[in-house]
Amino acid sequence: MDEDLTVAGITDGLTRHGYLADEGLATAVFLALRLRRPLLLEGDAGVGKTELARVLARWTGGTLLRLQCYEGIDASQAVYEWDYARQLLHLRAAEAAGWGAAAEDDLYSERFLMRRVLLSAIDHRDGPPPVLLIDELDRADDEFEAFLLEFLSDYAITVPELGTFTAAVPPRVIITSNRTRDLHDALKRRCLYHWVEHPDFEREVAIVRLRAPDALPALAAQVTAAVQTLRSLHLYKPPGVAETIDWTAALAALGCTELDERSLDRTLGAVLKYQEDQARAREHGLAELARLAAQRSA
Repeated sequence: MDEDLTVAGITDGLTRHGYLADEGLATAVFLALRLRRPLLLEGDAGVGKTELARVLARWTGGTLLRLQCYEGIDASQAVYEWDYARQLLHLRAAEAAGWGAAAEDDLYSERFLMRRVLLSAIDHRDGPPPVLLIDELDRADDEFEAFLLEFLSDYAITVPELGTFTAAVPPRVIITSNRTRDLHDALKRRCLYHWVEHPDFEREVAIVRLRAPDALPALAAQVTAAVQTLRSLHLYKPPGVAETIDWTAALAALGCTELDERSLDRTLGAVLKYQEDQARAREHGLAELARLAAQRSA
């Protein structure tokens, strides 16, 4: 499919599967697919980086393989492990049957190999290439990032007991970072790069209406306006687009047709997840927040 893609086709395909990408992001996805390069997405939490990988998998038909990074993750948790419990049972059964050395030779065969995300990504056998999502790489340490750089260079993994697995067709790779630390230049050189901004008002309203269809258009606009005001209050954790969608859906579920002071107060936990941020919003004034939202969305 890569040869037939255009930027406009990327935009249309993502839209049909529930993701409204601007021209810059659609261009980055197009180049990543056409050039078969990893795409590194950085930006604030909640702007849609992870969701892009999910939607891309649905659109292309490839399996989504997600590697959630965290402090202390190592290669064994990301690549492969041996199923020691099954190996032990195999040995006991072999001893009972008198198979001897032949059973030991069989211990390190593929039947006992537990493929983790990275090995699964390069050892796919049928269908479209998988979408490999390496999520929040900034949470991992330098050693794992260095290992990942080597993996992205060759899309090959060596299992000493079995040999080298090499991808016939590379997976489509999306790497995300919330920039809690800077990633190394060597990894960035390996990737295409795009900074994902918070959408402008019109685009965010369109996203909310697409993802929360039960909400009235006026409510979607008011909630979006309120969220964009909240982002300007220097909060500890400013709300992302995901929170805008959740808040709109929560209000719609309560039967609200507009955002007023009472409904805002009742549902503030759907958009602000820290008590300090809720206190700051209340100090700003919930009535004023509702008034500004109605005024901007009019």
